Amino acid sequence: MTAASTAENAVSSPDMLAAIDMGSNSFHMVVARLVHGEIRTVEKMGEKVQLGAGLDQYNRLTEEAQQKALECLSRFAQRLQGTPTEGVQIVGTNALRVARNAQEFIDRAEAVLGYPVEVIAGREEARLIYLGVSHTLADDEGRRLVIDIGGGSTEFIIGQRFEPQELESLHMGCVSFRNRYFPDGKITRRQMDKAITHAEQELQSIRRHYRAVGWQSAVGSSGSIKAICSVLSTLKLTDGTITRPAMEELRKRLVDMGKVEKLTELGVREDRQTIFPAGFAILLAAFRSLDIQDMAFADGALREGLLYDIVGRIQHEDVRERTIAALQERYHVDQAHGAAVEQTALAAWEQVAGQWGLRTAADEDVLRWACRLHEIGLTISHSQYHKHGAYLLRYSDLPGFTQQFQRDLATLVRGHRRKFSPAVFEGVEPEEKPRLRYLCALLRLAVVIQRSRNLEQPPEFKLHGHESKLVVEFPEGWLDNRPLTLADLQNERDFLARQDFVLEIGTR
Repeated sequence: MTAASTAENAVSSPDMLAAIDMGSNSFHMVVARLVHGEIRTVEKMGEKVQLGAGLDQYNRLTEEAQQKALECLSRFAQRLQGTPTEGVQIVGTNALRVARNAQEFIDRAEAVLGYPVEVIAGREEARLIYLGVSHTLADDEGRRLVIDIGGGSTEFIIGQRFEPQELESLHMGCVSFRNRYFPDGKITRRQMDKAITHAEQELQSIRRHYRAVGWQSAVGSSGSIKAICSVLSTLKLTDGTITRPAMEELRKRLVDMGKVEKLTELGVREDRQTIFPAGFAILLAAFRSLDIQDMAFADGALREGLLYDIVGRIQHEDVRERTIAALQERYHVDQAHGAAVEQTALAAWEQVAGQWGLRTAADEDVLRWACRLHEIGLTISHSQYHKHGAYLLRYSDLPGFTQQFQRDLATLVRGHRRKFSPAVFEGVEPEEKPRLRYLCALLRLAVVIQRSRNLEQPPEFKLHGHESKLVVEFPEGWLDNRPLTLADLQNERDFLARQDFVLEIGTR
């Protein structure tokens, strides 16, 4: 980041923050104030939307489910008004990961909220949950296991202090298990055992490794685990913690009760009763499979993790920077060359960003990181390495990145060389294509200028951006001394022309 942009960010750092977690079961919002680098919660809101229950047999969100969700978001939107965009994060989790018409809903949600909505991968959800939980616990040295049961997925994290070490998201949740094993509200021994067995089967993929890594304490977050903790206290089976013997005893009592309506007697809220047995089955399976003896409950969750993630970015402790650096190391990227391409691309970006409407931090970030990683695919093969690189960035688990941001990053890497064809933008929403075309053009120009790999400073070129057109003027004599660069630029002009993009090359 340039010194100017860093200074600009420092001035504009928001003092009000907000995060919305659009979960498969509940939507949650937290509004906080940033005071001397510390988060102070101002307000929390939550509603049982059960978006995951609104998926039809084709994994499409029904209109009824979308309307219910949008009504909730309209109430959240009133509280968000006036909060700077850089201080807001709104994410969707498992229901939107699997919904085939997720983009349709996201577009409608953004219209209601007035802020971007992004979908996060399961392991990114796990990372953020751990971040939220770890900031609500004592800053001890031992490893901890954190479990969060959501509506459509359950996250398992082992970490120490504020750093997660193992992250996993399993495809089981209290809404999906309710629909499959307790759809009629009855709690039979047979259905309970089937639900527990199913969860144990899901846990087989992590059971051995997690037990080998080990932990000193176990912590549960999410509404399901909070409700279980409360019921155990009501029954006087524990004194506020969750233990293995108490869980086994509660299993017997739930089966004896037979119906979810009777959970009222144990203080379970009506809106949570139908999903309680499903969440319980998943947690008991975790106790058995991972040999957990006792567990505490923590209030921190995904929404708090989102707030701390925002603060990290404001204070230039962005986890995404660490992710990019790790990718450069893992795939043996030529970092010096990537830095030269980045310097050249940013010099171009600063001149045309305003003309092309690219003046957002996200636009600058995706361009910078694409420059650093544009050769990541070389570790697989030199042939078609831009396609290999795009695949790695699109489908890897990248801490700190949303699915949309990974798609944008992959698109730039895919389009940084060779044919500039429509295939580069497959899967990109129509309204996003112009922005990504402009960013691709800047990356391609920087790669061409630095193709000699002699790490020279970028020339003092002048750029003028027009609609689907870029005019580049080099210092007089600069191209005369670099005939190969001139030939590359002329080839680039032909490549861009195939996408109806005009590149004019001149001198000044």
